[in-house]
Amino acid sequence: MPYAIGLAGKGGTGKTTIAGMLIKYLVEQGKTPILGVDADSNANLNEVLGLEVEETLGEAREEMKRGVAAGMTKDVFMEMKLEQAVVEAKGFDLIVMGRPEGAGCYCAANTLLTQYLDRLITNYAYVVIDNEAGMEHLSRLTTNNIDLLLIVSDTSRRGIQSAARISDLTQELRLNIGRKALIINQARDEQVESLSEALEGHPLQMIGIVPEDVKVRDFDLQGRPTVELGAESRALNAAYRIFEKVLDH
Repeated sequence: MPYAIGLAGKGGTGKTTIAGMLIKYLVEQGKTPILGVDADSNANLNEVLGLEVEETLGEAREEMKRGVAAGMTKDVFMEMKLEQAVVEAKGFDLIVMGRPEGAGCYCAANTLLTQYLDRLITNYAYVVIDNEAGMEHLSRLTTNNIDLLLIVSDTSRRGIQSAARISDLTQELRLNIGRKALIINQARDEQVESLSEALEGHPLQMIGIVPEDVKVRDFDLQGRPTVELGAESRALNAAYRIFEKVLDH
């Protein structure tokens, strides 16, 4: 089975950017093949990775619910759609879950989707799952059975409190998560010392801090993929040091 890494956190923390940096790191370290999974209904991991997405699993699920073509079984249809939804890149693939379920019953489609996803991931050494902002994905148990959960927060107390609630919820739901760690993102230099005070009383293990970086902001404004960041990026270098430490398994 692959080593599965999930990312969670409230909106605006740069969670998806960190997910893209993680995939870039794994590729450069030769820990391939990797499957990136964009499980956020507001999908944009493909933009961070510089990839075009033509089909999502949500669209396939909607199609199956409306009915498949004559002479084709639902199993064959879903397997075909899953293959079409995989976007291939150098060292990694990406699959986008797409929008949430609409009205009506999706039980059959979801069962088949889970079945084929479980089969698909066995082809990869690592799976990186960029989850929805907040905690909804946890209550739906889509972050279950992973080896490492990276909870991303900004430097605000609200962000840290949200990260702590996410960690608490994983315990309440008894999710099968091997390890949880907190990453503080977008930190200004003068904030670093005060972060330890903000973390007092929270049982989260902070694994590292990623500094605010004008390069990341410029790439975002220009619509350039974050994976094109180079060694001059403070944020990328800090993230790489964190990944090296947390993935020493």
